[in-house]
Amino acid sequence: MADESVGALAELYLGNILYAIELAALSLTEQGKPDDAAYYRGIGRALAEAHGRAKSAAEGEGIPLTE
Repeated sequence: MADESVGALAELYLGNILYAIELAALSLTEQGKPDDAAYYRGIGRALAEAHGRAKSAAEGEGIPLTE
């Protein structure tokens, strides 16, 4: 992998990261910790929204993003 920055790796594995965050949130919900679960879901939502904004901006500039 030529570009191994944190951002590049996070983008590459974003789906896996979001899945793991949701599993953590589900586990916390089952443990009776809804506030903690909401916190982790908020992190996942923020990551997904940031990716969506970056993708929209790149498409607006004609820059293809890998998925």
